[in-house]
Amino acid sequence: MNQIEQIDNEELGAQGLAGAERFERVLQQLSEEQNFAMAIIAGGCAALVGAGIWAAVTVITGYQIGWLAIGVGFLVAYAVRMAGKGLTTKFKVLGALLALAGCAVGNFLTVCHYLGQQYGLGYFEVLTRLKPGAIPDLMASSFSGMDLVFYAIAAYEGYKLSLRQLPEAELNALQYAAVEEG
Repeated sequence: MNQIEQIDNEELGAQGLAGAERFERVLQQLSEEQNFAMAIIAGGCAALVGAGIWAAVTVITGYQIGWLAIGVGFLVAYAVRMAGKGLTTKFKVLGALLALAGCAVGNFLTVCHYLGQQYGLGYFEVLTRLKPGAIPDLMASSFSGMDLVFYAIAAYEGYKLSLRQLPEAELNALQYAAVEEG
């Protein structure tokens, strides 16, 4: 149940059918503000930024740091929430999938860096020479159990935080406006 549905329907019923109808109009207006295409674009960009940060920190420190997964998940979820203004589960799923993709791409970029070092190639040279069919094997060869933990954390954050958040004061104001209007 999302935040809009959590408003006490008994209070609305006590105000009469007209109040409930006005509340439905406000809910409809909020639903019309949702923009899944913008959520995809903003979330995708955030996933790429998160992947770049993930790879840079991993290469610089020589370690995969778990809190980066939280950061990638949060970054993606924030972008999906702000751009998409979503109220439905599809925004949560999008946030989870893009956060997961951000971590996977971050690992991929890290592997490309180490391949470049091993073979004396530049970073972009590795990216341009790598055949798409080789990517799954490359990723599998560098995969560890901790990757699953990091990916799960990022997906959880992306899922949990991707919906539009309406503060309780705003929910109360919407309810009051729906009852007072008319």
